[in-house]
Amino acid sequence: MEHVPPPAEELARLDRELAELDARRAQLLTRRAWLLAALRPPAPTAAPGWNPSAWGAPAAGRPGTPAQPWGYVPPKQASAPRSAQNVLLTLGGLLLTVAAVAFTLVSWGSMGIGGRSAVLAAVTVGALAAPAVLLRRGLTATAEALAALALVLTLLDAYAVHAVAVPDTDGLGFTAVAAAVLAALWTAYGLALGKLHLPLPAAVVLAQWPLLFGAWAADAPAMVVGWALLATAVLDGAIALWGKGTGARVTACVGGSVMAFSALMVGLTLSVTASGPLGALAPGALLLTAAAAGLAGAWRAPRGFARAGGVVAGLATVAAVGGVPAAAVPEDWGVLAYLAAGLALTAVVRTRLPRNAAIGVLVASAVVVTGALAGALPGLAAVLLGPVTLLSDVWAGSPGGFRSALDPTLPWTGLAAAPVVLAVSAGLLGAAYRWWPSLARIAAPLIAREEPGSGGPAGAPGAGTPEAGGAVAPGASGAPHGTGAPWYAGGRAGTPWYAGGGSAARRRPSGAALRGAAGAGAAVLGWGALLLAGAVLDVPYAVAVAGETVLVAGLLALAVRGTGSGREGSAAVPVTALVAAPAGAVSAGLLSLASEGASYAVFGALAALFAGAAVRAGAGVPRAVFAVAATVGCTVLTGFAGRSLGLAPHEAAPLMLLVPALTVLFGARLRRNPAALPVELTGALGALVAVALAVPDAPFLALVLALCGVLAAGAAVRPERRPVAAYLAAALFVLATWVRLAASEVSFPEAYTLPVTVPALVAGFLRRRKDPEASSWTAYGPGLAATLLPSLAVAWTDPDWQRPLLLGVSALVITLLGARYRLQALLLLGGAVLALDGLHELAPYVVQVAGALPRWLPPALAGLLLLVVGATYEQRLRDARRLKDALGRMR
Repeated sequence: MEHVPPPAEELARLDRELAELDARRAQLLTRRAWLLAALRPPAPTAAPGWNPSAWGAPAAGRPGTPAQPWGYVPPKQASAPRSAQNVLLTLGGLLLTVAAVAFTLVSWGSMGIGGRSAVLAAVTVGALAAPAVLLRRGLTATAEALAALALVLTLLDAYAVHAVAVPDTDGLGFTAVAAAVLAALWTAYGLALGKLHLPLPAAVVLAQWPLLFGAWAADAPAMVVGWALLATAVLDGAIALWGKGTGARVTACVGGSVMAFSALMVGLTLSVTASGPLGALAPGALLLTAAAAGLAGAWRAPRGFARAGGVVAGLATVAAVGGVPAAAVPEDWGVLAYLAAGLALTAVVRTRLPRNAAIGVLVASAVVVTGALAGALPGLAAVLLGPVTLLSDVWAGSPGGFRSALDPTLPWTGLAAAPVVLAVSAGLLGAAYRWWPSLARIAAPLIAREEPGSGGPAGAPGAGTPEAGGAVAPGASGAPHGTGAPWYAGGRAGTPWYAGGGSAARRRPSGAALRGAAGAGAAVLGWGALLLAGAVLDVPYAVAVAGETVLVAGLLALAVRGTGSGREGSAAVPVTALVAAPAGAVSAGLLSLASEGASYAVFGALAALFAGAAVRAGAGVPRAVFAVAATVGCTVLTGFAGRSLGLAPHEAAPLMLLVPALTVLFGARLRRNPAALPVELTGALGALVAVALAVPDAPFLALVLALCGVLAAGAAVRPERRPVAAYLAAALFVLATWVRLAASEVSFPEAYTLPVTVPALVAGFLRRRKDPEASSWTAYGPGLAATLLPSLAVAWTDPDWQRPLLLGVSALVITLLGARYRLQALLLLGGAVLALDGLHELAPYVVQVAGALPRWLPPALAGLLLLVVGATYEQRLRDARRLKDALGRMR
């Protein structure tokens, strides 16, 4: 029975529920008031002590906000129409400026000297004095507009003085003096009226021209112009660091960047084009001064600017120091001087330069080394890809030298220093990989260095803390688990103790990763240096072929040794060798195509090397790559054998199936080994090549297809390959039969296909009775295809009507049987053959009708069809889905 509480208990329960509803309502009203306040645009600050949060809604997410009463709407904030005021002031200033320009250019000549002086003095003084009065009354925007007018007037005054008072003075010289005077005037004016934003940036812009125009006016040489540009850039840097006002500092930063870049370009051009070491000293002095100025600015600049200054200083130093010896050696060897200077920049890690500036210098060193390496890439690419030209004339005869097998148009004499560049870079990276802990200890002061002003209050990240980018001292409690080495020394995990999976660990590469990158770079560059050295020295052809093969063997040994080492952080080197070894093998194989003996020797050696590497390598991707490469080498050798025996391409096609047959046996031996599938797929590609070779001769094509079917049937014996190989074998056998019938010029293929189709259909029927769930494609598909498809192919070329009629009737019966018994194979095969047969019969009439129709009608009908389909798109989509589901339910 139902329990009914007493009236007092029920009343208490109702009171509690009403109280909860009131609390929820108050909470919702509070949130509504906050949302209303957040949707309104913020009001401008009316007074220094104005605090909107004290009168309006609280900040987002702030708890404990007092609820507003029901129906509370925050008062609208008054806002002045500042946009309209600014538009009016701007238009007024522009009109006054236009009037002043028109007066100076048109009406100036009609006045006497006294009138001119009076007008100039009155208008300019008035325009300069008015902003001070307006600022005292709080009209800042109006004062800014009049200050802009005053700036234009002072420029017009300078033009008028030159045109009337000193017309014979040189224009560039007068412009330089006028710019200096105006820059000083507007600097003083801007400092006096500190609330104006325009005068100081305008003064900075004017200060860019005095030295440059003065040098041009004096017909100074390019070196003097460079010094003028550099002095202006230094002045801009000082303003950017210590100037007053954001606008002036930003303008100085932009102007200084342009002037510094121009000065560096002048110095670099003079250094590169110097006739000797003495001629490169003066541009070097300019570049070194620019570097010193960049470092001086980087000492106090923020992080981004400090690093940019370090990069510029480093590049300028390389150009200055490397330019002197580069001028004393042949042009081809000058890159070594710049490379040496760039490598010398790494000594910055032992200086007391601020960390960000030192990082910029190291980036400059990396840029120089990268540029030097980029200069060697064309020669290296020619060595690797040049032998492709031998494909057009295989076994034409051994060339005399290495270059004869490469691109003869490449200026090899200009690449004399490229192998040295690659070798030096490889040696340095290899030394870094070998002695990485020592290198990490040398770089430790740079990592732990404190930036100027990086200190903070207690509890803030400072120098030597991970959050500040510092390093933990070896042996500290924060070291990695069980190790006393910091992150950059390549410890056990290569990650800092404080990472914890956070973003700091992701931003900073581990020491092990950096060490692995150095080792990988050393391997690639050393390999490229040896290849390029052979081409530059033009070694004999046999030496070049043997040398490239030996280099591939070395890369394979490096890859196999690395995959089995299991050392953490050492994956970069074997992976790089794993990628470089096949590339080197392709280059060596192409190079060997000039001689028959060299081709057999190289490809045989490569196949043996990759097979041995596959045996020695650990399971996984390396073993699969090596096994695939060995299979490709063996396939090429079989092709060489056919050419040596004097066989035509179609006659050599069956010989090409030797390697695919071995891969099928090899796959059966390996079973589910990860390398089995790649090897078998590579063998299948070899079989595809054999089919392509046999295409010109139909009997050989039928033979090759039949042999491929035998190989697919052999692979289908294994359960893991049966779902694909079984269908492939059936298709290949059927295709081989068709090709054989076509080659024998059989006009009635049904006499050969029906004896196969009938027992195949009987076997399929018995299979379906035994296993009703068996697919109709497995039971009836091969038998039907064996007759329908050849008959359809012959019917398309048969001028008589009997065969198309009989084929159409048979296809119709098969289609109806498929629909009646819900058999997918019968329905689709019969329907497809019926449709194609009907299309063949109707094609002549369709052509006649199409020729009789107007030209505009087919596009119109197509457009109408598209409109109908588009209008009923959803219904057509549902119909397609229902059709798909219906076919899917069939067996």
